[in-house]
Amino acid sequence: MSAASDTTPEISVVVPVFNEEASLAELRERIGKVLEGERYELVLVDDGSSDRSLEILRQLAAEHPEVVVVELARNYGQHQAVLAGFTQVRGRYVVTLDADLQNPPEEIPRILTELRAGHDAVGSVRVRRNDPWLRKQLSALVNRVTTASIGVGMSDYGCMLRGYSAELAAEIALLAEHSPFLPALATTLARNATEIEVAHLEREEGHSKYSPLRLMRLAADLMTGFSLLPIQLVSLTGIAIALLGVGFAAFLLVRRVVVGPEVEGVFTLFAILFAFIGVLMLGVGVVGEYVARIYAEVRRRPNFRIREVRSRGRPTRDA
Repeated sequence: MSAASDTTPEISVVVPVFNEEASLAELRERIGKVLEGERYELVLVDDGSSDRSLEILRQLAAEHPEVVVVELARNYGQHQAVLAGFTQVRGRYVVTLDADLQNPPEEIPRILTELRAGHDAVGSVRVRRNDPWLRKQLSALVNRVTTASIGVGMSDYGCMLRGYSAELAAEIALLAEHSPFLPALATTLARNATEIEVAHLEREEGHSKYSPLRLMRLAADLMTGFSLLPIQLVSLTGIAIALLGVGFAAFLLVRRVVVGPEVEGVFTLFAILFAFIGVLMLGVGVVGEYVARIYAEVRRRPNFRIREVRSRGRPTRDA
């Protein structure tokens, strides 16, 4: 277990929690066994759960001095919940993981080994991943999009089992972006990042909170949040289509002179027109994504609001 409650922890484990009542007790127990003998704190962030998760978290905080429960005012999303946890950590090394136990807590010491070796960001790659085929394909797409957007190649941005130095975690929390994607943001800020392979287990309780639609939304946030590549591709596509349009117009002119007018050619023109309209709408959508992000950042509304922090082992800290 952890050292005395008045001792500053060396390790902070941050876990976002959303409707995970079935796994919370086991999660705390397994993390306690893994970090036995270490000075650590377990920061559990309730992201507006609608089941008994918050009740269980409060009980854990009352019974175990190493547990810190951060209660958010409502559901803000996984990455915002982790950001809220970052504002409360005290450890030199910060480790994040999900509450569903698909990433086994027994892998935490391997993350810590890399952090103690001097890496300020440690990613993880899920080997023999136990997820549905469609989810794996969408996640692979997100990984490719992320690599193309930020220009730094990492193998698995979707795995929440990751490690950060306290300095990097503080810098991430300070940026407080409206739509953050922490693994990608950490990769752009890190000076000495690395990644390791970790186990990935089948989910025993509940279901994933990331639907295919949310994964696609995440990919859109990545593209518009870390790069101008999407709007540049739309611009290049527009130039290419304009050149094709000019060439096709010249072809039709020559054909009209040589062959004469053809009524059936109207349908070809309609098909081309629809293609142009599709590209135009895509361009408007991409521009809209960037404008929406600018609007969200300019408003500077809080990314999250902490309602309460509970801990037996330290004085309450407000957000």
